[in-house]
This record gives sequence, C-alpha cells and structure tokens, in this order.
Amino acid sequence: MTEEDDRMLDRVLGREDAHAEKISVFGRGRATALHATSEESELDGEQFDREERAALRRVAGLSTELEDVTEVEYRQLRLENVVLIGVYSSSGNAARALEDAENSLRELAALAETAGAVVLDGLLQRRPHPDASTYLGRGKVEELRSIVAHLGADTVIADTELSPSQRRELEDRVKVKVIDRTAVILDIFSQHAKSREGKAQVELAQLEYLLPRLRGWGESMSRQAGGQVGGAGAGMGSRGPGETKIELDRRRIHTRMAKLRRQIKAFAPAREAKRANRDRFEVPSVAIAGYTNAGKSSLLNRLTRAGVLVENALFATLDPTVRRSQTPDGRQFTLADTVGFVRHLPHQLVEAFRSTLEEVGGSDVIVHVVDASHPDPAAQLATVRDVIGDVGARDLPEIVAFNKADLVDENDRILLRGLEPGAVFVSARTGEGIDELRERIAELLPYPDVELDILVPYDRGDLVSLAHQRARVVDTSYEEAGTRLSLLATARVAEQLRSAVAASDAAEAAETD
Repeated sequence: MTEEDDRMLDRVLGREDAHAEKISVFGRGRATALHATSEESELDGEQFDREERAALRRVAGLSTELEDVTEVEYRQLRLENVVLIGVYSSSGNAARALEDAENSLRELAALAETAGAVVLDGLLQRRPHPDASTYLGRGKVEELRSIVAHLGADTVIADTELSPSQRRELEDRVKVKVIDRTAVILDIFSQHAKSREGKAQVELAQLEYLLPRLRGWGESMSRQAGGQVGGAGAGMGSRGPGETKIELDRRRIHTRMAKLRRQIKAFAPAREAKRANRDRFEVPSVAIAGYTNAGKSSLLNRLTRAGVLVENALFATLDPTVRRSQTPDGRQFTLADTVGFVRHLPHQLVEAFRSTLEEVGGSDVIVHVVDASHPDPAAQLATVRDVIGDVGARDLPEIVAFNKADLVDENDRILLRGLEPGAVFVSARTGEGIDELRERIAELLPYPDVELDILVPYDRGDLVSLAHQRARVVDTSYEEAGTRLSLLATARVAEQLRSAVAASDAAEAAETD
C-alpha cells in the first residue's frame, strides 16, 4: 500500500469517526440531559416510590405478537426504538440556532428515555419554517424513511407539536408511528401521576390534546343507527342520518372533560383550607420552582429531610410536597416542591396543573433552582420565568440557586455568575452552599415588626411555645407571676398573644374574687 493510499484511508476513517461522534449523543443509550449516574443521599429516605415505579420494567426486543405471547412476563413492556426529528431556522445567528436545536433534541432524547424508549438517531433540518404537509422537506422525509428502515425503528418523535395533517401524512410516508413532543410529555405525566388530583389533571390534558386529533376510518366514519334502533344493522329504522362514530367520540370526550373539570374544581376547597390554616398562623411559604431534573426534590430533602421521591428522570415529581422548616434564627416557614418545567411545555398541561402551580403564586419567596451542569442554563432561566409569569408570580422575591455545583469547574461558575450575579451555588449531594441558601431565604422572608412585652403565667406554656414558633423572642426573664417575654412578631401573632394573656389574667382574677 502506497503513502497516498494510507492518507486516503486515514481520511475515510476520520470521516467515519466524525460521523460516529455525531450520532453518539443518542447512540450511547443515555441522553445527555440525564446524568450517567444517579447517586442517592441518606437524606432522600428509603425511596419506596421509586422502586414501585421501576417495577414496570421495559425489556429490549421483547415482542408482543400473538405467537410470542409466552415470552411476555408480568409487568414488562417492550422498549420502543425511536428516531428524533427537528426543524430549526437560522434567520439570525446560524451557529446559535444550531446549538439551540441540538440542545432541544438532546432534551427530547431525555424525555423519550424517561417515557421508556431507546433513542437510535436524531435528524435535524434547517428550514425557514416546517413543511405544511410533512413537517420535513420531501428529500429529508425520504432520508428519514431509509434511516427508520435501516435501524429498525418503530416510532418517530418530532421536536415540536405536529398538526393532525402533518402527523398523518408523515406516517403515510415513513410507514411507522409518528408522535410529537407534547405526546411524549403527556405520556410521562400519565406514568408518574399518583394522587387523584394529579391523575385527573393529566387525563384532562390528554383529552384536550386528543380532541382535535381524532381520526377514523371504515366504521368510524359510517353513520350509526339512530332513533328507536339501538344497534347497527338493525334493518328498518336504522336508515336515518344518525351520527358518525367519530362524532360520538367527540361528544363523549367533551362530557368526560366537563366531569374532570368539576372534579379538579372540587379539590380546590381542601387546598384552600390548608393554605388558610397557614395564613391564619401567618406561616411564611417558600416555593421551590425550576426546570425539570434540576434537583428540586433533592434540595428539598437536603433542607428538610423530607424523603420525597428522587429520580434521575424528567418530571419525576408531579404532586406538590409541602414540608416545614425554620430559619437560622428559629422562624418557621413551609417549603413546597413543585412540578418541573420544560421548554415548549404544552399549554394543556399549564392549564391543567394551574391548581398545582398555585403553590408558586401564593408563596412569599421563590427558590428558582437551575441545573448548573446543563449546556444552556440561560434557556432554563427564561423558560421557568415565563411559566412563573403565567401564574402571576413574576413580582415575588426570587433566589436563583445553581444546583449541582459539584459538577462544574471555576470557569463555568464565572460564566454562571455573569448570567445571575446574585445567585447561590449549592449542591444537594455534597451540602455545599446550603447554609448560605438558608440565610438568603431568612433575609427575604417577611420579618416580624411589632415590638411586644408580655408577662405570660407559668401555667400557659402553650403561649410561650407559640411565641417561640411564630415570633422572634429577643429576651426572656422569669418573675414571680410568670415568664416575661420581649419579642418581635407580626401584627396578627401579636394580637393573638395579647388577647390570650388578657383572657388568662381575667380568668385568674375571677377565680381570686
């Protein structure tokens, strides 16, 4: 072999290596939006919920065809092999547009893996706007078809929401199932919902998504028997115009959606009662909001030892969790863990989970958790702030906490500091910055401003306890008649203490008379 042949071979191998690097983002079996390892902390508790969730195992290559039914084991599902597609426009900065599109596709890969799929490859096309009929251009559709046939994929996932006609036309061309980003997110939510309210919210969002996408063929488009005839093919009396099955399905979906809205509305009094109880005692509230998989639940466990579910997956937490904590100076407050956000969050979910997001809107302080190791933290910040604005909480005090600080170096910290100068760097795994975060929360919480000096009888230890829990006790002294407290409290707590002490003094005076 000559020297020229060697150089040619090196060029060919170099191109192959470069191609392998391009598709390795999805070919490794793990999406880059998910960390390769998931380390547990003793603060996370026993995590029984995660074991239960993992019991629905997915097995690669397990067929569900009738002839192979003996191979199907209980609670096992076949892993879907998927190919991702996306369209981006480079009207401005082409390099920036390509980077954003790749980050979005990586996030879609993480969503697909969380839903239970293996991502085989990803395909991006630069276009001014998606094709009105097939989403991708004609040539790219043919390339996608060959990739799907070559890799043996059975599902194609689009990075944006597809119209019903785009989905139908693309399925006809590619010959496999086609879904979009919204369908994947809804599927994850349906898997992870546990509470009655969460399940009702997810079902409502799914029906809102399904309603304009109903399709039918054959009997679905034929007229059903009407009038006194109860079934099809009943001869005389069944030849009226009737109603198509697809129309019947739409009517049933509307009826079900109305029922779900009533159910979700019926859950509101219980939430309001809990919130009113906290308001009555003027317990400040802090909401932990942020991008999905940013480490909100891990941070809650680190701050309160709550032991809530922690999982290296997107949208692992759907139902809000409220736990009690206290500031370094002893003031009590509540911490609420909320559902994570994601770019292009379906509006159906925002509307359905509006009741859950009320915890963010009704809080005194928002701890905005950002994944410091994410390739595009600025997009995370913008996405979460858009959703916070939608629930009317844009004016609330905000603490930006860059979590997973143990995964970034000093240079990355400088860049993140330039993005948010007043942010706190924390690590729920190592405990770094947790004390600083507590101090920042204490600074922004409503501070007691009413000075009070009261003498509490020794038999009213409950009032002393209330003063320590709901106010800031400055000085304590013990006299013959009782315990003298000098404290700072809110107006409502101060009035409660005054009236309780006055009632106790009046009762004691009545007994002596």
